[in-house]
Amino acid sequence: MEAQHSIAGTALRLLQGDLTEARVDAVVNAANSSLMGGGGVDGALHRRGGPAIREACTTIRREQYPDGLPTGEAVTTTAGDLPARHVIHTVGPVWRGGGQGEAQTLANAYRHSLEQARAHGLRTVAFPSISTGAYGYPIDQAARVALTTVTDSLRRHAGAFDEVQFVLFSRADFDTYRQALEALG
Repeated sequence: MEAQHSIAGTALRLLQGDLTEARVDAVVNAANSSLMGGGGVDGALHRRGGPAIREACTTIRREQYPDGLPTGEAVTTTAGDLPARHVIHTVGPVWRGGGQGEAQTLANAYRHSLEQARAHGLRTVAFPSISTGAYGYPIDQAARVALTTVTDSLRRHAGAFDEVQFVLFSRADFDTYRQALEALG
């Protein structure tokens, strides 16, 4: 499954598939604050990418974030054995009912990931659906936040990217993102 739109000269693609297979400059990891791997997307990227990712994350923890990467922030590492060249790690919010600033924090995770990509000259980026797995963020609300934040950033930084993808594991997630993208116009 695939859907595509053009936003300020950048291809915005929705794909149903496996993020660990994305052939892009950077894949975004829905990480936990420890950066040491976990379940879901985080565990899959660490397993497929091999020890180089963990080593890079260990260095970042030791030198920059000894208490863990703050929610909504992002850092960039090697991609190890992944087809992508880099991994941008970001920590999304845990869903607590929507009244704890979750939408702003989720938007920050997407925004800061794109800032990392721009800072490193990465022109193709693939995102998962951040926070919608174990962190429990309702996918319909997360899709609206994700797509609004990314399209706003693409318009604000026209020409910075060639392609931004959302690689969604299930058909249901793909359909939810497609509907949210259509609603944005």
